[in-house]
Amino acid sequence: MNTNPAVNTGPGMSAAAVDARPPWLLRRLFPLLATVILIVAGMAGTIWGPRYYGKSAWALPDDLWGTMIAAQRLVHLNLGGLYTPPTQLVSLPGAAVILIPVVALIDAAGISLGLPDAHGAFPGTWLLAGPYEVAISAVVLFAANAIGERLGVTRPRRFLLAAASATALWSVTIRWGHPEDAVATGLLLYAILALSEARTGRAAWLAGAAVAVQPLVLLAFPVLVFVVVPRRRPGFLTRAAAPGVLLLAVAAAANWTATIHAVTSQPNSPRIDHPTPWIYLAPHLPDGQVAAGPGRILALVAACGCGLLVRNSWQARETARSAPGPHSAPSAPRATEASGTAGWSPDRLGELLWWTAVALALRSVFEPVMVAYYLWPPLALALIPASRDWTRLLGAGTTAVVLTFFSQIHWHNPWSWWTPMIAVLALTLLLARPRRLRRVDPGRISRRQLNRGGGPGLGGPAQVLPEPGEQFIADGAP
Repeated sequence: MNTNPAVNTGPGMSAAAVDARPPWLLRRLFPLLATVILIVAGMAGTIWGPRYYGKSAWALPDDLWGTMIAAQRLVHLNLGGLYTPPTQLVSLPGAAVILIPVVALIDAAGISLGLPDAHGAFPGTWLLAGPYEVAISAVVLFAANAIGERLGVTRPRRFLLAAASATALWSVTIRWGHPEDAVATGLLLYAILALSEARTGRAAWLAGAAVAVQPLVLLAFPVLVFVVVPRRRPGFLTRAAAPGVLLLAVAAAANWTATIHAVTSQPNSPRIDHPTPWIYLAPHLPDGQVAAGPGRILALVAACGCGLLVRNSWQARETARSAPGPHSAPSAPRATEASGTAGWSPDRLGELLWWTAVALALRSVFEPVMVAYYLWPPLALALIPASRDWTRLLGAGTTAVVLTFFSQIHWHNPWSWWTPMIAVLALTLLLARPRRLRRVDPGRISRRQLNRGGGPGLGGPAQVLPEPGEQFIADGAP
């Protein structure tokens, strides 16, 4: 039985092992501390930080105000105004739904929700909205910690994981004001965790809630769907589609034209944000804007390729696992990890997380107009499998933090900003990539390997690591 309290061995844990785990507060201490520090440091930076470069107005994430106005219209049951100015909402309605509690509190306090300008440089709404958006965005920090525990990551590495993840989260929340991206990514991580524990129904609802908040997570669906057993895919897709379809139908029924235009064209302004080389091929809209929708469809097609690679890799591994080696006896048929009847091994969970990060990174590759926080979702996922050893965590964590702050520079040439950002993002994914494992026939293990591991000599039976049905060793091992 596992006696390390930092390791969550998943659904196969005994009752004694579950009882031996520390309390929830102790197990989630690092993301909790990271959340508190991010709130305090973020609020202090926005209020007093501008004084250090000669400005008196607070440095506020302007994008947050548009989404809060959309949430306020929901509170007042003005569904037809959800996608009309000045909301600038292009996500699904869930992005506004998650802000309803703080907007209701602001309304109850009698505080105005006007857009920040020269006459309202110190809006009191920020004192409530700032901590709230960081608090709900922190779901991604808690999800990363829970998956790290499932992967067997030690507490010191989980501390560094929380620190690096919170630093990267600053760009999404404090700098740009898009908590919907963080909430959706956190729900996606919990969906992956549920899927790894053979809870397909729960995973589908969580994934569907993530899409309803921010459809960018649709890029992860080809990877997730291909690892769900075929007979369960229709139910998985039905549940996952339900929340987003329901919310979008309500909004479209209230104002069809504005809703469909915002959701399908995905307008963005290259004069404000960072144009990329894809801008030359993107459809142009009135007022100098371009449509990001076609580029995101292309990214989704490429994400399907990631899903196929994961499916082929897992199927090949299952075939190799079930086929007896030349020195081993045939084994009886058994359920496989991919079938959903048993929890995944840490290696498989880490591999799926990495491929999901790659799929989310495709948005930045094909986007015609970029904003710095678009780079964040793949970083949040890539850091988790990287945390399984110090070398990968330090490398990926360093590049993720560098990319978070480097991406805030104001370069508008289509090549000068996009090229280095994609290069650093690719480097982060490369550093976070899980180590490849190769199958070893237990009958061919040498005497030296067996004796080094404390096993018997050649005369004894071959010893197998506690993977289901076979033994793996890392590439390059003797």
